[in-house]
Amino acid sequence: MICSACPRGCNADRKKNTGVCGAREKYKIARAAPHFWEEPCISGERGSGTVFFSGCSLGCVFCQNYEVSHRAFGKEISEDRLMRIFDSLIEKGVHNINLVTPTHYAPMLAKTLEKYDSPVPVVYNSSGYEKVETLKMLEGLVDVYLPDIKYFDSGISKKYSGAADYFEFASKAVLEMFRQVGNLKTNENGIAEKGLIIRHMVLPGNISQTQKIFSWVRENLPEETFISVMRQYTPFGEAKNMPPIDRPLSSREYSIVKDKIFDLGFENCFFQSKSSSTEKFIPDFNLEGVDL
Repeated sequence: MICSACPRGCNADRKKNTGVCGAREKYKIARAAPHFWEEPCISGERGSGTVFFSGCSLGCVFCQNYEVSHRAFGKEISEDRLMRIFDSLIEKGVHNINLVTPTHYAPMLAKTLEKYDSPVPVVYNSSGYEKVETLKMLEGLVDVYLPDIKYFDSGISKKYSGAADYFEFASKAVLEMFRQVGNLKTNENGIAEKGLIIRHMVLPGNISQTQKIFSWVRENLPEETFISVMRQYTPFGEAKNMPPIDRPLSSREYSIVKDKIFDLGFENCFFQSKSSSTEKFIPDFNLEGVDL
């Protein structure tokens, strides 16, 4: 399996070695369980059926899922096991199947989702660092795209994620996601059925990135676009020794960001309270739900 799924283009033979993402040729996951701390239209009352994939093609220095993303903690499973995990989550009543950090498995997932007729929406929850040609493999198979747009400036994305080309790829990826699924549509209970939600976690000392990103969104996507402006940043990994991201976001910074969002005319917004900036909202990665 020579892999070219993500913008890193490492072309690893994943039968023999791991790619930059830390993945081999089999699915590897760290947790599969209902999750209640996503956006209200994703979590609802019964939770989102999150499947956390091990490894990551982006590798941000501040990742809150550090053991999973950087150290690829998890267990290798077969395609059939993954589909049975989907079944188990659906039996628990979740509103959707939420594929978390799936980019480096996207070509495999396209084949799996062609076989798996999900009775609930499939959510693709990614860093936004995607190749358009890979996303096209998923057309008609993903119902809700939930991408980040993390950075605008190449110097910042290189510093924090080693990806100077981040926005170049993320901006094109988000436009492709919108082409596939359009604006967010919810059911009578307010649960997402299809569409795009753009996430952005505001980094301390970097609110100019937020302002630039949402100015771009306003210029390139419809005014009805849903955005999620996240305040949950907590320093992890290398970030604990990297000012200014070695601290939580201040109330003043988040207030400035909110004012900018409203000035731009966005109405469909999700915001987070100050209490979201804590480790208690981070799931335990203990292989829950992996072994059936």
